[in-house]
Amino acid sequence: MKKVTVSHDKPDLIMTTVREMRKAGLVQGEDFDFAFYNAQYDDTGFNLVNPRHTVFTFYKDKWATWYSIKWSKG
Repeated sequence: MKKVTVSHDKPDLIMTTVREMRKAGLVQGEDFDFAFYNAQYDDTGFNLVNPRHTVFTFYKDKWATWYSIKWSKG
């Protein structure tokens, strides 16, 4: 099992990626899962504590590699 964290992408972009993964034949709950986390700020509301991010969990290493190559932003 491998986890891939994607920082800063908005939910609509993440969902587009998830739909493309499903269209490519990956099965959520079997090949991958994901969790979206909104940005978190301190009590003042001005200081970012944790940025918005999504964690993809891949149950086979090959899917994590495939995801990283296909959707890397580098």
